[in-house]
Amino acid sequence: MSTYRVAQVPAAGGRFEIVERDVPQPGPGHVRVVVEACGICHSDTAFVDALLPGVRFPLVPGHEIAGRIEAVGESVHASWRVGDRVAVGWFGGSCGHCRRCRQGDFIVCESLKVPGWAYDGGYADAVIAPVDALARIPDGLSAVEAAPLGCAGVTTFNGLRRSSAKPGDLVAVLGIGGLGHLAVQYAVAMGFETVAIARGAAKADFAKELGAHHYVDSTAGAGVGEALQSLGGAQVVLGTAANSEAITATVDGLATRGELVVIGADAAPLGISPNQLLMSGKIIRGHPSGTAQDVQDTMEFSLLHGIRAMVETVPLEGITAAYDRMLAGAARFRMVVTTG
Repeated sequence: MSTYRVAQVPAAGGRFEIVERDVPQPGPGHVRVVVEACGICHSDTAFVDALLPGVRFPLVPGHEIAGRIEAVGESVHASWRVGDRVAVGWFGGSCGHCRRCRQGDFIVCESLKVPGWAYDGGYADAVIAPVDALARIPDGLSAVEAAPLGCAGVTTFNGLRRSSAKPGDLVAVLGIGGLGHLAVQYAVAMGFETVAIARGAAKADFAKELGAHHYVDSTAGAGVGEALQSLGGAQVVLGTAANSEAITATVDGLATRGELVVIGADAAPLGISPNQLLMSGKIIRGHPSGTAQDVQDTMEFSLLHGIRAMVETVPLEGITAAYDRMLAGAARFRMVVTTG
């Protein structure tokens, strides 16, 4: 093909438009990926609305990319070949020379490359990506199944496996939406006694369908903290809900030396006092997604345990309606754009 389509936003807060561009050639250390599927993530709003520094327009978002390598640039290792099935997630490459990269902690690279921020993202027929961003999609996962695992999947999977929880520990997942419905499945597969926390009694059956051993309705009774303590206290709470008030309410439900892992983004501050943490040695930390290898680990674990994101698919031409559906919280539970 000599041209390809992108869904771009012409200015901050603008609406999507489908335009054609000349097909770019990958430079040294890069490949061109034919996009087969790309998830729509709420984090894309930070770029579309220019809430982060350095966003340039016109903007092509999309950081949950799955497809096939179509062209390989110079200096790319021979292990990457045309036709390879690959995914590119929030981790779209690192600088390789900052202090964090030199320590091997690439996901907190000072110049982290996120598709749709550092370079054009996956709301397109093709994308140019650096090779350190590539994760191999295992046989048995379709592109649509693989795409959401590049951000929603790896963030929840890594948040749990890098936590202090051990098999048999009580682990609570706050929220069972786009992130949380995956987190519950991962927690169960990792051998944790899993608690799902959400608003309303009506979600209890869905939580049990996901495999949760317990369900806590955050709107009922004396509160989430007391409900978790009645179960023995949570070793880990994974806060997937983008709601600081809801996240705050879980702290008193932590066991001694329990850990709150925050992955749901909210600009509002957490209402937590030092006194809630000191005597019981509780820990609060943020968790930032995962590298390309982490994405690959997530996909392989998901395949092994039959874990899939629940998705709604739309063609690239339907990007505006799909994006709006995500913004409205109406998606069940990840919107995925398909091309080709």
